[in-house]
Amino acid sequence: MRRQRQEKFYGALKKGDKVIMKSGLHGRIVELTDTTVVVETLSGKLKFERSAVSMDNSRRVQQEQ
Repeated sequence: MRRQRQEKFYGALKKGDKVIMKSGLHGRIVELTDTTVVVETLSGKLKFERSAVSMDNSRRVQQEQ
């Protein structure tokens, strides 16, 4: 059940989404591939695996918008 929600969440990520990484880093998605995301922060752009995006924390941030 949780795996299905995660797959749906990761599949729905798009440019411009605000996200929180599992490490606690906050940023906005600027590029996407099938397996990676590039997140822009105040310090610059960083590349992560999609699985590094925290589903629960990112949903909370997106709902606050």
